[in-house]
Amino acid sequence: MNRALLVIDVQNEYFTGAFPITHPVGHLEQILAAMDAAVGKVPIIVIQHSFSDPNKPFFQKGTPGWELHPEIKARPHELLIEKTLPGSFTGTSLEDWLRENDIDTVTIAGYMTHMCCDTTARQAVHRGLTVEFLSDATGTLDLSNEAGEVTAEELHRSILCAQQMMLSEVLDVKSWVERL
Repeated sequence: MNRALLVIDVQNEYFTGAFPITHPVGHLEQILAAMDAAVGKVPIIVIQHSFSDPNKPFFQKGTPGWELHPEIKARPHELLIEKTLPGSFTGTSLEDWLRENDIDTVTIAGYMTHMCCDTTARQAVHRGLTVEFLSDATGTLDLSNEAGEVTAEELHRSILCAQQMMLSEVLDVKSWVERL
């Protein structure tokens, strides 16, 4: 098994911007623990979201909210991918890089569990890759819109259950690190 750790959208927008991640507690520390454990063992790919639509007031390239969290920026990684849609494979070089490096398994960490992490995991499965989804190194927030409302805990748990059902192996960082 040749794996790569995908660190998805750990950007300031989720800490000081419009979308503060609230669940699970300790999500950033677990992402950093996974990155630290991967150094020298598993390639780390950092993924950064940008919106090209100037009418969207967040993730605008060059703004403070768009910037990677300083702890992510300070850690080593093999590749930085910029994406403009929830899926990390859409319109990027991610799949080519993984194939060129004989990667058959991706490990998902980052934000948001229900959007970019879930979409990327599903895209990976559709490309024949094995997926590990880190339950305590992904995170989300409460949602309320015209469709209804859901707490961050409920949303996170439901995505993890759906991922485990047919797509990914869901595990915590401690168990993942023991595999390395």
